[in-house]
Amino acid sequence: MNNMQRKAKFTAMEHATRADFDLVFAHEAENAAGLADRVLGWLQSMDGDSPYQVSRLEHCLQVATRAEQDGADEETIVCALLHDIGDVLAPANHSQIAAALLAPYVSEKNHWIVKYHGLFQGYYWFGHYDLDRDARDKHRDHEHYRACVDFCERWDQVSFDPDFVAMPLEHFAPMVRSVFAKTPASRY
Repeated sequence: MNNMQRKAKFTAMEHATRADFDLVFAHEAENAAGLADRVLGWLQSMDGDSPYQVSRLEHCLQVATRAEQDGADEETIVCALLHDIGDVLAPANHSQIAAALLAPYVSEKNHWIVKYHGLFQGYYWFGHYDLDRDARDKHRDHEHYRACVDFCERWDQVSFDPDFVAMPLEHFAPMVRSVFAKTPASRY
């Protein structure tokens, strides 16, 4: 009998037993094992109409390709690929959603870059709306400030180019699987 056919016996957590939680955690492990494939599916769903000259998926592929061409490590390439994955679930705070997804699997530096890239991208468009294009500077003293500026300048803001030849999603799929196969950091 698989874990989905068996049910925990409690209706309130305060009444659960170790056996109940063993069952729940086994299900969570099965769910986690499919995370990379779900993430790749979310990316694929971004391949549609867009107000940009490229789809949201193509944008992500361009950012990841540029990172790879610059010699970035696998984890950084995957973060480049997934930096906008939050658009699928929460466009208003897509950076934070992407960062939360990646947090248990990536370095603090890459997590910080993904979390703040939306604010840092504002440097390129905030001025058109009478917003402070230098709003990112409130983080100027942070150790990863320069890395986030570079991420946006070299890879993100330039990746809306219909003539740029990006690697296909299939090229990055093994990297995504590798990153999500890591033992996640504690979530508590």
